[in-house]
Amino acid sequence: MKGSFKSTFLFFLFFNLGFNCLCQQRIICAAEQIPKYIYLLKNENIGIVANKASVVSRNSHLIDTLLALGVNIKKVFVPEHGFRGEADAGEKILNQKDTKTGLPILSIYGNQRKPSNKQLKGISIMVFDLQDVGVRFYTYISTLHYIMEACAEKNIPLIVLDRPNPNGHFIDGPVLEKDCKSFVGMHPVPIVYGMTIGEYAQMINGEGWLTNQIKCQLKVIKVKNYTHKTYYELPLRPSPNLPNSQAIALYPSLCLLEPTVISVGRGTEMQFQIFGHPNLPKSKFNFTPKPNFGAKYPKLENKICNGVDLRKYNMTNKIELKWILDSYSNFPEPKSFFKEGFFRIAGTKKLKIQIEKGLSEDEIRKTWEDGLISFKSTRLKYLLY
Repeated sequence: MKGSFKSTFLFFLFFNLGFNCLCQQRIICAAEQIPKYIYLLKNENIGIVANKASVVSRNSHLIDTLLALGVNIKKVFVPEHGFRGEADAGEKILNQKDTKTGLPILSIYGNQRKPSNKQLKGISIMVFDLQDVGVRFYTYISTLHYIMEACAEKNIPLIVLDRPNPNGHFIDGPVLEKDCKSFVGMHPVPIVYGMTIGEYAQMINGEGWLTNQIKCQLKVIKVKNYTHKTYYELPLRPSPNLPNSQAIALYPSLCLLEPTVISVGRGTEMQFQIFGHPNLPKSKFNFTPKPNFGAKYPKLENKICNGVDLRKYNMTNKIELKWILDSYSNFPEPKSFFKEGFFRIAGTKKLKIQIEKGLSEDEIRKTWEDGLISFKSTRLKYLLY
């Protein structure tokens, strides 16, 4: 009976995949293209890096699908926000057991960001499937770095199941400076780098960014029918506070306000689509942050914030600096505007100084040019699309 179920499952799965391949305009993520990688997983002990958005389709998680096909998954490693994608930004993730599959869920966010030798014992192949949003301070590329490094040290091959980058159509922002390196910025790339996570993995390897320039045995399964100019709307939110395409598009710009006194809508249903503060000039739009899904303790909790609503703002192919410039210039206590660690999000210590000196957006952007030109040249070596 078990074999019969598996055969039926395979028939309908591959029939569906074959039918979908006829629709040339539909983007097909790597996870969905099971025949391209399942043969690599057979008779192996699999570790997998995944979260709530690691799906084959809306109704089928990658782990459930692979288990049904007889793949021997041993352990699941989870990044920021946890396996079910419900933890707050920065919230500690605990090791646990998945109630549905019984698999051990091992956190690689918090105090331990890299799988230990003990955790990797018995794993013969690692699979990585996380939905990135193409922004340097979104921590999944840092998790990718540590997974690659751990796999390289233990001689474990890594398969990256690639996914489209919803911000993959442009490149912008200051390139990270060495003295600003942290978990929210590990590599010399701009805020928006215009690469899929599979391409980014190739760049980590090729540029020698792993410790002692070691190399990971890397295989990237490509997305089908995708280019960097292709619009892609994520089927699921990639993390709790990026609920829709507008929030994802605004995220590179509004996250610069996170390490300041300004709220970007955490604790509302409009996360990264609004911003405000009680001490900004009164406006027609206001909001009041309250504890909710993804924000147990939101900034400015229960305080009425005078703000700006960007839910219908038409984004251009660049980081918008006007919102942080306007917020700073309109804030009555500029000395208390920036919080500690702003340089880690900005990737440079210059931006805070430039804003405090009153430089214009054009003047600030001019200082990014050389770094962007150099990065774009490096990026070209690793593009798959």
